[in-house]
Amino acid sequence: MKLDAALPLVALKDVPAIAKAAQEMGFAALWTQETQHDPFLPCTLIAEHSADMQFGTAIAVSFARSPANIAYTAWDLSAQSGGRFILGLGTQVKAHIERRFGMTWPDSVTGKLREQIQVIRAFWDCWQNGTKLNFRGEYYKATLMSPFFNPGAIENPNIPIYIAGVNTGLAKLAGELCEGFHAHPFNSPRYMNEVILPAIEDGLQKSGRTRKDITISMTPFIATSPEEESFARMQIAFMPAHRPIKQ
Repeated sequence: MKLDAALPLVALKDVPAIAKAAQEMGFAALWTQETQHDPFLPCTLIAEHSADMQFGTAIAVSFARSPANIAYTAWDLSAQSGGRFILGLGTQVKAHIERRFGMTWPDSVTGKLREQIQVIRAFWDCWQNGTKLNFRGEYYKATLMSPFFNPGAIENPNIPIYIAGVNTGLAKLAGELCEGFHAHPFNSPRYMNEVILPAIEDGLQKSGRTRKDITISMTPFIATSPEEESFARMQIAFMPAHRPIKQ
């Protein structure tokens, strides 16, 4: 088991000091999030102001971006950090994708995220190995990569992809295609053991992988004071759509 830290909701100018502190305290990774700020911009500062600590997005909203945008950003962060970057993606929910980001919600959430991951890896394979870019799917078509836009090979091209999910569809997808799964903070031990972990195992078996091939990242609520307990209860009550996982 590894212990990670989450970057607080701070301005970019405050990130270097937090990254240095997290490194000195021995955290294995420092995670950013996409709420009030862009999740990728702090990552450049974390890479610069830490030495061997991993870092990543938990999460970046995938459906608000094209696979090419994500692929380029992750490629640069991996190159800058010597392979310490972890790409964490989440779909968000329909209301936010349509009304906050102004994007289209897909007919199949799992289907679109599957293609996004495949296209991102197709870009990476093209840049690293010279493989012709030729992805044609239901949601994405990526067939053009001229030398002027090709960033070329890097020393650490095997960038881990984690995805977040609440229900079994994305948990299975993580087991099938990804290096990690970001479990929702609301997950109870019972829901994790009876729903999420078996779904991940189904995905692993589908792709011929084993449990050691995927990492589970969890951010459970921990209350050490009445104030923290009150905050946790408020957060849990805030999202009635997640009621099944609160059992």
